[in-house]
Amino acid sequence: MASASSLMAVENFLCSICLDVFTKPASIPCGHNFCLKCITDYWDTNNIVFQCPLCKEEFCSKPMLRVNTFIAQMAAKVKTHAQEKSCKTPEQAGNGNVLCDICTGAKLTALKSCLVCFMSYCETHLEPHQRISALKKHKLIHPVENLESRICKKHDEPLELFCRVDQMFLCGSCKDRDHKTHKIVSLEEEAQMRRAQLETEMKSSDQMIQVRQQKIQEIQHSVEASKNNARKALSYSTHVMAAVVDYIKKSQAELTEVVQTKQKLIETETEGFIKELEEEITKIKQNNVQLNQVSLTNDTFIFLENLLSLTITPPQVKDWSGEKIHSEQFTVQGALTKLETTVMTEIRTLCDPDLKEMQQHAVDVSLDPDTANPFLNVSKDGKQVTHGDRKRNLPDKPERFDNVLNVLAKEGFSSGKFYYEVQVKGKTQWDLGVANQSINRKGDIRLSPKNGYWTIWLRKGKEFTANAGPAIYLHVREMPQKVGVFVDYEGGQVSFYDVDSRACIFSFTGCNFTEKLFPFFSPCSNDGGNNSAPLIITPVYNS
Repeated sequence: MASASSLMAVENFLCSICLDVFTKPASIPCGHNFCLKCITDYWDTNNIVFQCPLCKEEFCSKPMLRVNTFIAQMAAKVKTHAQEKSCKTPEQAGNGNVLCDICTGAKLTALKSCLVCFMSYCETHLEPHQRISALKKHKLIHPVENLESRICKKHDEPLELFCRVDQMFLCGSCKDRDHKTHKIVSLEEEAQMRRAQLETEMKSSDQMIQVRQQKIQEIQHSVEASKNNARKALSYSTHVMAAVVDYIKKSQAELTEVVQTKQKLIETETEGFIKELEEEITKIKQNNVQLNQVSLTNDTFIFLENLLSLTITPPQVKDWSGEKIHSEQFTVQGALTKLETTVMTEIRTLCDPDLKEMQQHAVDVSLDPDTANPFLNVSKDGKQVTHGDRKRNLPDKPERFDNVLNVLAKEGFSSGKFYYEVQVKGKTQWDLGVANQSINRKGDIRLSPKNGYWTIWLRKGKEFTANAGPAIYLHVREMPQKVGVFVDYEGGQVSFYDVDSRACIFSFTGCNFTEKLFPFFSPCSNDGGNNSAPLIITPVYNS
C-alpha cells in the first residue's frame, strides 16, 4: 500500500499542460485533471474539436468545467510542502546556476532545459518529460539561459548543427535547404574540433612566453658578463696606465669614460630588449586571457558562440632567435700591453684623447643635390642620402657624378680645420672622406690621393680599406656606427674616427692641399635591400 508521503509527491499533482502544481484543478469526462485556466486556454485554441491533451479522447461539445475541490485542497498542501522543502536547500539566482522556471518561491537548480517548451526544469519538474510519451520527444539539453537564442528564427527548430563553410549555426531545415552541399557537423563535433584548436593555440602561446622569458634571462646574463668584462678592462687599464707617462694617464681617463659609456649603451639597449619582450609577454597573456575566457564554459553552444564572436589573432611579436647581446666588448688588454712600448701610436687607435679638441672644429655640412648621381636620393634637409632603385631624370650638370654613386657637400674649405660626423649604422658598404674641387666627376673614378680623393670605405660589412694608393687594409676592433672626419688643411692631415669609441681608424698625413676641399659621400648600392640604410650627417656632440 502506498505511503502518505508517496501519495503526496509533487509529480502526482502536476498539470500536464503548464507542468506546475494544479491551480484550480478541473476534471474532464475522461478523468484527467488540468488547471482550469490551462484546459480552458487549450480548448480556446482548438475550438473545432474538444479533446483531452493526454489521452486524446474527443468530446462532442465543450464539457462543463468546475473546480475539483478535493484535488484543489490536496494540491495546495503539496505546494506548501514543496515550498517548505525547497526553502531548506534552495539555489539562489546569481550564483552561476540556471534555476527551474516552474518552481514557485525559492527555486531549485535546473537539471535540464527544453528547446520545445523554452523552459528549464529541476529534477522534480522534469519528471513529466521522462514519463509522458509526448513530452519524451522534446529536445532536452544541459540547463542554459536564454533558450530562445538556440532556436532558428527562420524555421523555429533547435540549432543543433554547424556549417563549416558559412561558419554558422543551423537547424535541420536549414541543412536541407540552403546548405545541402556544405560541410555540416553537429555542435558537439565542431566544439570538439574548436577546443582542440584552442588548446593548440594556448600551448603555442605558452611556448612563446617561455621562449621570451628565456631570452630575458639570456640578456640579463649577457649584461652581467658585460659588466664583468668592463670591470676587468678598467682594472687592467688602471694597472697599465700607472706605469707610463702623463700622456697615458690622460688616455686612461678617456678609456674609462669610453668603457663606462659603452656599458651604459649596452645596458640601455638590453633594457629596451627586456621591455619589448615583457610587452610581448603581456600581449600574449592578454591573448591567453581571451582564449581562457572562451574555454571556461562547458556549454557547447556558448563556447562556439563566444569563439565565433572572438577574433583570434596571433599577437604581433618579433622573432628573437637572432637577437644577441655581445658581452665581449672590452678587448683592450692586448693593446694596453703594447702601449708600454708603442704609446703614441697605439693610444690613438684605442682612444684618441685629442678627439674632443678636434670636435671643437665641427662645421655644419649638408649634401649638394646638384652633385648627386641620378640614382641617389638626397633628403630635403640635405642630411641624408640613399641609393634608389630608379634613375631620376636630372640635368647632366658638370658638377654631377654621372656613373659612380657619389655626392659632395655644398660647403668647401680652403683653410683651417674642420670636422663633421656621419652615421653609417646598418650599412654594409659606404665611402667617406674629402675631395678636391677639381676632381673628375664623369665616367669611372679611382679613389686615391693622386686623383684628389682622401677616403676610406667599407665593403661586405667587414672589409675596411684606406684608399691610399696602394690601398691599406684597416684592422678595427669593432665596426663603427658613426664616423668622424677631421681635416687640418695647413697641417696636411685627414683623419677618420670611430666616434663612439673615440678611436682613430686611419690618418692621411703629409698631404699638400692646394685647392678647396669638399666632404665626400657614397652610400653605395642598396644591394637588394641589404645596404638600404642611409648615410646621415649628424650633429656633433662634444661631451
